[in-house]
Amino acid sequence: LVFPSGALDLAQLKGIFAALPVDITFVDADDRVRFFSEGPDRVFERSKAILGREVHHCHPPKSVHVVEEIVSSFRDGSQSVAEFWIQLHGRFVHIRYFAVRDEVGTYLGTLEVTQDLTRERQLEGERRLLQYDDEETAR
Repeated sequence: LVFPSGALDLAQLKGIFAALPVDITFVDADDRVRFFSEGPDRVFERSKAILGREVHHCHPPKSVHVVEEIVSSFRDGSQSVAEFWIQLHGRFVHIRYFAVRDEVGTYLGTLEVTQDLTRERQLEGERRLLQYDDEETAR
């Protein structure tokens, strides 16, 4: 795949998505789930059964109105980012939604980026020298 800033083959692109410390889900301009990244430590499990489904069918009923508001504000151009953070099973989870637009501003869809920031919130001071903490951070 050729991009303006370089080129990647499919194996490289799959490896990059798997290595990212975030979960990514893309919903297209027709409000259908088109893609999600598959990493070893996903915050929210995803089944391939959601691919092609309307996004509002992928959320609990009590939060559907929020999802619809986000997508609507992205579609009409009034907003470009929405973010939330929650405590989930002892973890601090940061969830961000980004409007995806082409070069002329046409709405292409919504990108959801979810990250477990529990460890990062505990960092203090500085680390300026290379040090591997354990298997998890050495990956």
